[in-house]
Amino acid sequence: MLALAEAVKDGRVPNAQIALVVSDKPAAAGLERAREQGLKTIAIPRQGQTRQEHEREILAALREHEIDLVCLAGYMRLLSESFVEAFRGRILNIHPSSLPSFPGLDVHRQTLEHGVKWSGCTVHFVDHTLDGGAIIAQRIVPVLDDDSEETLAARILEQEHRLYPEAVALIVSGDYEVVGRRVLTGKEL
Repeated sequence: MLALAEAVKDGRVPNAQIALVVSDKPAAAGLERAREQGLKTIAIPRQGQTRQEHEREILAALREHEIDLVCLAGYMRLLSESFVEAFRGRILNIHPSSLPSFPGLDVHRQTLEHGVKWSGCTVHFVDHTLDGGAIIAQRIVPVLDDDSEETLAARILEQEHRLYPEAVALIVSGDYEVVGRRVLTGKEL
């Protein structure tokens, strides 16, 4: 979230503004950091609510603030089909693997256990599947022989902070087309 805020602030994501930062955890460090950046924040706890009630409250907040694009960062819950439909083609997520490999949780553990030589990160459109939407952009990170989950995660996070703003800038520019599961850009169009 902070990487996106900095990219918007310094012009790497032109013609964009962060209108609202939402978390389901009232004590989330990201909310405090967002407030320190002067961003509007809201906490919408899910405790005591059904999934449908919680998502309805989030959607109401997004509509109230006239949100055009939703960028997920650390939201560890699948969105319902009705939520995705409300913002179809306008919800992005970043995942710390080279999708379609290793969707879901425990990505770095799985990466090391499978002995892969390359990992990375992926920005994708959100659909009703787990980390299965059309891929917008990816970065590759080598898996080193002496990597731990922590060292690999740290190197991938550096790339996530670079990749997410680039992907958001592309989507905001409108210079892309989704064809099937492919996101075509620039000269590919």
